[in-house]
Amino acid sequence: MTESTVVEDAEWRLAGTRVIAPLLVRQLPNEVPFGFVGRLAPTSTPIDLYLEALPISTSRALEILHGARAVARVELARGGADDARAAELMAERDGAEELGARIARREQELWRVGIRWTASGSSAPRAIEARVALEARLAALGFRGHVPLHEVGATLAPPALGAPTERPLAFFHTLPTDGLAAFYPFVDETILEPGGILVGLLLEDAAPIFLDRWSHASHSWGIFGTTGSGKSFAAALMVLRSRWMRPELSVTILDPLGEFTRFAETLGGSVIRLGPGSGDRLNPLDPITALGDRQEKAGRVAAMLRALFPTLHDEEAAALDAAVSGLYANGPEVPVLSDLLRAVADLPGGPGRLGTLLEVFRSGSLAMVNGPTTVDPSANVVVVDFRKVPENQLAFHLAYVLDWAYGRLQHAPGPKLLLVDEAHLLARHPATSEFLDRVVRHVRHFEAGVLLLSQHPNDFLPHLTGRSLLGNLSATLLLRIPQPDPALAAFYSLTDSEVEWLPRTRLPKDAGFSEGLLRVGELHLPISIVASTPEFEFLVEQLGAPGRGSDPPNGAPRAPDL
Repeated sequence: MTESTVVEDAEWRLAGTRVIAPLLVRQLPNEVPFGFVGRLAPTSTPIDLYLEALPISTSRALEILHGARAVARVELARGGADDARAAELMAERDGAEELGARIARREQELWRVGIRWTASGSSAPRAIEARVALEARLAALGFRGHVPLHEVGATLAPPALGAPTERPLAFFHTLPTDGLAAFYPFVDETILEPGGILVGLLLEDAAPIFLDRWSHASHSWGIFGTTGSGKSFAAALMVLRSRWMRPELSVTILDPLGEFTRFAETLGGSVIRLGPGSGDRLNPLDPITALGDRQEKAGRVAAMLRALFPTLHDEEAAALDAAVSGLYANGPEVPVLSDLLRAVADLPGGPGRLGTLLEVFRSGSLAMVNGPTTVDPSANVVVVDFRKVPENQLAFHLAYVLDWAYGRLQHAPGPKLLLVDEAHLLARHPATSEFLDRVVRHVRHFEAGVLLLSQHPNDFLPHLTGRSLLGNLSATLLLRIPQPDPALAAFYSLTDSEVEWLPRTRLPKDAGFSEGLLRVGELHLPISIVASTPEFEFLVEQLGAPGRGSDPPNGAPRAPDL
């Protein structure tokens, strides 16, 4: 069979060695984002879109819209339509009236647009399989597909010059200029915010993405990805670039794994090491972190302790709240945990099991936090290293250090950034999750932002405060996410192709860089996180190669010069 041989079936055509399976659109959705075509399918999927646009004269366009408006009005006046249909008719009436006004002002035009999708493959089953997948993706956006049975020839025929081409009924649609423009995949989604940092390069054309966190209503971002996806490397790169743009930027890093200590010290920062054997201590009860508001501090302390003792009964939690509130109302100016133990011992009915649990602060493994604060970091970069903290106590330490860091954000002048690694540890407990959400929502008032690192957004999605937190991040970078579920896809409005791609994004250990989906507002941008050679060499020395742990192996992949 030669390349020019054409064989046609009821629903596909064989042209040379390729089978082409066309798909038309019977019904369009009310709304799609500009550039949606570029994200509809992976670049490796053999799918084409053909558009045939014929302008409609202004007078004819106004006639069409007047007729549509009149039909909607008549049906509404006739009554009998259910609520859904009545709402649809009102939308048609109002939409036709608004579009007519814009056409009259020459702001829009009306077009007769032929829309044809084609999927192809080396065999009919493969082409049909690709078409079925395409139709499902279109359906997720609100399109109703239509396979042109016995009309393949008319569907695929090229337009005839000077004469109308016979087309299937579902081929043409009437669209305004904006509707036609939405079908073009050549939408420039490059973000070049003045004063921003280079976040990554678009995978499609290597266009740079520059974001300025301080120009958005929320100054907080999030990075999510499985172990080895390059979260820490990407976060350190963002911190480095942020300090280049704003040398006065103050950075505080909560570091459960101790990955950022060398990074901070090399930048002239300081490290607070918590855990057994360390002389560093932050007093969890110091009211200075709440700007002296002792009642506010009492509520935070109760939340921290409930994170440490999740098995507290309601009566014990109430007794703890009463003891903490009494301590801040009547106790010393700067209480310590031994003062709390005495307040619990003085409770009516005695300390009970609560007193036994709190004994860990006097003679147990948490005795090192019982006492006044011993550190007063003044460096612009401060890392709190939790490596020596036992895992079952990590959420408690993170909670009171987050409280300390929040006070630091309020006190310090100028722009500030708080990096919270392993943030899912705070999401596990309602009280600490609520406080983290509050921090993310409020820090912008102090010219501060939060950079959250965690393995999966699903650590936050099951809870209202977690969803609020995710919703208040102005930018979210999804690196490799294993098995994105429907809840995740719905929350982030992911397309089917994005859901399929996220578990297969390239990892630094294989490619030398991370791939991920950057969400900024309504934009979904597949990007690569690429460092220049000097940045890469510096960060590998401080953190290790991205995705490979803390020790850079021989032959670690290098990034290209930018």
